[in-house]
Amino acid sequence: MRKITTQVLFMALAWTSLCLVAPQGLSAQNSSGEPESFQNASEAMRRGDLNTAGAGFEAATKQSPGFAPAHFNLGLVREEQGKFEEAIKSLQKALSLRPGMHGANLFLGIAYFRTNRFEPAIAAVKKETTAYPKDASAWMWQGVIQLAMDRPEDAAMALDKAASLAPDNVDILYHRGQAHLLVSKNSYEKMFKADPKSWRVHQVLAQANAEADRPVDAIAEYQAAIELAPAQPGLHEELGSEYSSAAKPVEAEAAFRRELEIDPHNALARYKLGVLAIAQGDGANAKALIEAALKEKPGLRHTDYNLGRAEMLMGEDENALKHFQQATKIEADPDVLQQAWFQLGIVYRHLHRMPEAQQAIATFQRLKNEQADKSQEQMKRLKARQDSEVAQPAETGTTPQ
Repeated sequence: MRKITTQVLFMALAWTSLCLVAPQGLSAQNSSGEPESFQNASEAMRRGDLNTAGAGFEAATKQSPGFAPAHFNLGLVREEQGKFEEAIKSLQKALSLRPGMHGANLFLGIAYFRTNRFEPAIAAVKKETTAYPKDASAWMWQGVIQLAMDRPEDAAMALDKAASLAPDNVDILYHRGQAHLLVSKNSYEKMFKADPKSWRVHQVLAQANAEADRPVDAIAEYQAAIELAPAQPGLHEELGSEYSSAAKPVEAEAAFRRELEIDPHNALARYKLGVLAIAQGDGANAKALIEAALKEKPGLRHTDYNLGRAEMLMGEDENALKHFQQATKIEADPDVLQQAWFQLGIVYRHLHRMPEAQQAIATFQRLKNEQADKSQEQMKRLKARQDSEVAQPAETGTTPQ
């Protein structure tokens, strides 16, 4: 069983807080039978006065035992107060009076979750997603509970659904990422057990080394994979990328060319050959290779920047200008964006457009300074955190005197 993280606990409170405005809408639907104590409690909820709200809703449930919104909101207050058993009873009562009441099963499930009762929690939340399939928060909680139950595949499906309904919700995206990481981890573990000598094992290890910025180790694993599967598409292209990272352009070029012999439609291998040609000063070849790769696979990253560099090598400054101008508009990589402004300044100088050249170089310098300041601030925060950790007393396991 996975531990319930602090972040998940705070999320429960956050989602509960979002529902504290519910009484306003509910009172409008039930104005004829709404007791006065319910109205006063609703006002207290909106003020954040949970004690007064709880007392008011409890009075309303006694005054009008059949009034479902009073039981529902009493459950929300008790859940916010951390009184989960009381919350469960109130939410169950609300559901008995109004089955399928929007939000009731969701918060009933969260209350069960907070008390580590995962089976009734998932049962309640699944009722919510069945009744209200467009409720992103319900799908998110279904995924969160399934993660706690060690069901990452089911969690990933629920969180994918939540993300499709609320694509910019950072909480959903966080848990979705966690679910997919666990699915990948489990898949790799099964792969290692099924066939530890498979070329796929070496490929995964190579990719892990590449992500950890260890190109020499990645190269060794790719070579081992290729030895077992010499004609497998993609392996030589990945190997070539690691040779490039290790500053071995000759080996990188050989790997990319071998990849194209195996798979002539590998646009990445062709594109990376073009980038290598730029480094070798061969603008015409670079342009031809990059444009051919774009025909095979439009939308490759950094193409305007690299085409601009190729055009500069060929002396085609007007064409280079257009590519660098476009790169400064669309580049998301801060390093490439900086270089695009720098190269744009050089092209403007070649074209004797000095005011624009100065402006471009000034923008380059500003972006460079901003990135340096950001890096310095990150280093300060890291050092402060490390100093704080060092300052913490070690746990000895002894009882304080």
